[in-house]
Amino acid sequence: MSSFTPESNTAAGSPLLSVQGLCCERDGRQLFAGLTFCLNPGTAIQVVGANGAGKSTLIRTLIGSVSDFHGDISWRGRAFPRGVRSMRAELLYIGHNAGVRRGLTPLENLAWYGASEREACEALEAVGLFGFEDLLCQQLSAGQNRRVALARLYLPDPAPLWVLDEPLAALDVAGVQSLEARMEAHLSSGGSLLVTSHQPVHIQPLAQVDLADFQPPWGGTLDDARDFPLAASSVDREVRHG
Repeated sequence: MSSFTPESNTAAGSPLLSVQGLCCERDGRQLFAGLTFCLNPGTAIQVVGANGAGKSTLIRTLIGSVSDFHGDISWRGRAFPRGVRSMRAELLYIGHNAGVRRGLTPLENLAWYGASEREACEALEAVGLFGFEDLLCQQLSAGQNRRVALARLYLPDPAPLWVLDEPLAALDVAGVQSLEARMEAHLSSGGSLLVTSHQPVHIQPLAQVDLADFQPPWGGTLDDARDFPLAASSVDREVRHG
């Protein structure tokens, strides 16, 4: 596996998302420190790490749902929190939980996002749910509900930035292959992707950010990171290409 520094990831042009020296904690425990990377148009980054390493916390921080952090985050050059609103207008986020309204049908769930019946049916067919569109989601399996959520990726005019937290969970082999093909198509059209997954993600191009490389060298809290900026910056590591 070849590697490159976070700074070299900006070579393709001005980054969409820039993260510099990010430090986060949860329940008084430092999760990671000195996290630095950029996400450019047409590129994908997979965040990896053990359970509890802070993958979901990082995702929620980057989409503006967590404001307690130390470091700099910017979207198209606009620093958070000012840049959050403009980023969300260009963001498609699917969390670890499917986020499907179980009292609605798959068609009704997609209509919530503005899809026409034809668009929703085509998206559901793309994820293998043809014939299930009029069943209540509470009648579907966990994997099928996951596919209902992922059908949003097949609607017209998708957002340029996809943030997907464990999108491969509860999918069978065919579902994983279909989703990987869709992610590659999104990248080839100039879109960008930030994904967490315990499973390998077979798409190109793909870089990795391993949170194990950004574990803080001290056992302190977020306040300690503010008090010791050199310690935080000293753990800047490489982002690895897949």
